[in-house]
Amino acid sequence: MPYMATGPIDNRFPLGLVHTNDGAMLINSQGEASDVQQPIGQNKDPLISLHQDGAAVTCRLTGAWNTRRVAKVDAQMRALQARPDIQTLEIDLAAITSLDTAGAWLIQRLIHTQRSRGADVSVSGESKAATVLLAAVEEAVAQSDGHGPRPRRAWIVNLLEAIGRTVYDARDDIVYGAHILGATIGGAQMKLGRAHAVNPAAIVNQIDRMGVGAVPIIVLMSAIVGAIIAQQGAFQLRYFGAEIFVVDLVGILILRELGVLMTAIMIAGRSGSAITAEIGSMKMREEVDALTVIGLNPVGVLVFPRLVALMIAVPCLTIVANFAALGGAMLITWLYSGIPPEAFIDRLRDSIDLSTIFAGLIKAPFMALIVGIIASVEGMKVGGSAESLGGHVTASVVKAIFIVIVVDGFFAIFYAAIDF
Repeated sequence: MPYMATGPIDNRFPLGLVHTNDGAMLINSQGEASDVQQPIGQNKDPLISLHQDGAAVTCRLTGAWNTRRVAKVDAQMRALQARPDIQTLEIDLAAITSLDTAGAWLIQRLIHTQRSRGADVSVSGESKAATVLLAAVEEAVAQSDGHGPRPRRAWIVNLLEAIGRTVYDARDDIVYGAHILGATIGGAQMKLGRAHAVNPAAIVNQIDRMGVGAVPIIVLMSAIVGAIIAQQGAFQLRYFGAEIFVVDLVGILILRELGVLMTAIMIAGRSGSAITAEIGSMKMREEVDALTVIGLNPVGVLVFPRLVALMIAVPCLTIVANFAALGGAMLITWLYSGIPPEAFIDRLRDSIDLSTIFAGLIKAPFMALIVGIIASVEGMKVGGSAESLGGHVTASVVKAIFIVIVVDGFFAIFYAAIDF
């Protein structure tokens, strides 16, 4: 087959191009052939032609400037951009037959380097596609400006920068947490009779997972901590002959502070990390986006049942922790100090009142809300990698424990201020 014709058949326009072994011919509607000139440099290597007139240089680029070929002119482009004697540089792109991001990178790198030296650089003959590519890589070239490493700054500057970034990150977390809380309430669809009403089964399931499932570890840890406090308190008070006051110490300390604080810390480590991992893995698999696509509020579906479950479970777990800690303290004072359970209970009844009990229980819903919101925020921030998931799970636990302790301190200051 001597040639092949391509193109639409039309009596008013040429039939198409005919590619032969000797070149290309043009076939018209009457079947007559004529020679045509191939596009210059369509499959040729990139070339650089320079014309210098004093400090003014004209650079004409020809050929295919694409990923497969630009490596052949990279050294020449680097030598050209390293010349300090150029004051005016004109780059002619009219003869470039193909251009991709690799070629645009080399051209833009030359433009950026010479302009940073003070040269007047102009570009001519570029096509619309070349203009788009050059504009697309311009910012990347400016960011990777390789004029040596950045100068080392004083440590105080780095410290202040780190503090500033931390403050901004905290600001963003607070705003995002407020958004999560608002979207949770707004997206819960709590009106009766609506199609997307609250699903009690989801809330009960989360209560079972976060509340009932946490009872063994809460009981164990609280009993151990209560026993340790009782032993250390009795050991110190023995020198004053006042071992019976260890009951006052244990009762007030556990019921007002340690019961709810230990419960919140355990829930942050156990349930908070689970919430972040669950929501984060759904974010990685784009299940959160799928909920949005089908018209559901992801926050209302995923976060609301968990927040409600935490606010119900944490106060109940706090009561369990209080009983477990007092039970551990009662056992140790009986074995270590010889205080029988009857005397322990009588003394405990005299040393505490309802205000002592409610001072700790009032904190529990706030602790639950803090743990749930922080865990949900970190889960929603997970990216598309397992490393991102692990980092946000760790951040969720650390932030929740830190904020819980800080809030407990604010409660203590508030109670002291109102004499509660």
